[in-house]
Amino acid sequence: MNTGPTDDRLAIRELIEHYCNAVNQRDAALWDANWAEDSEWNLPVVPGMESVKGKAAIVAAWVDSMKLFPFVNMMAMPGTIRIEGDVAHVRSYTSEVAVMQDGTELRPRGQYDDVVVKQGGRWLFQRRSFQALHGE
Repeated sequence: MNTGPTDDRLAIRELIEHYCNAVNQRDAALWDANWAEDSEWNLPVVPGMESVKGKAAIVAAWVDSMKLFPFVNMMAMPGTIRIEGDVAHVRSYTSEVAVMQDGTELRPRGQYDDVVVKQGGRWLFQRRSFQALHGE
């Protein structure tokens, strides 16, 4: 069940949409804008990215990982948004298509369990933890 003010829930949904847009556009500056400075990204399906801490390190890891894929399309839908003040716990589900350098196509489905924080009037990812649900 979703909780918290409607305006904040909408802003968090937009954060997820902006994140996907940045991935689909392969735009590091747009992608960077979604993260809090003290953030953490847990992506255990990618060796070396089990836990990356700090916005600069996260963005650098993402830029490097995107070099593996000449094409990526990511879509996400929030499942739950629970807001408590300036902190929210969010679960979203992803559907991706990615093409590797050798032409191999991947179609993973996954789940993000996130902590987002409101800073300077904006919601930002503070912790993203991914798990694959199906596919590669």
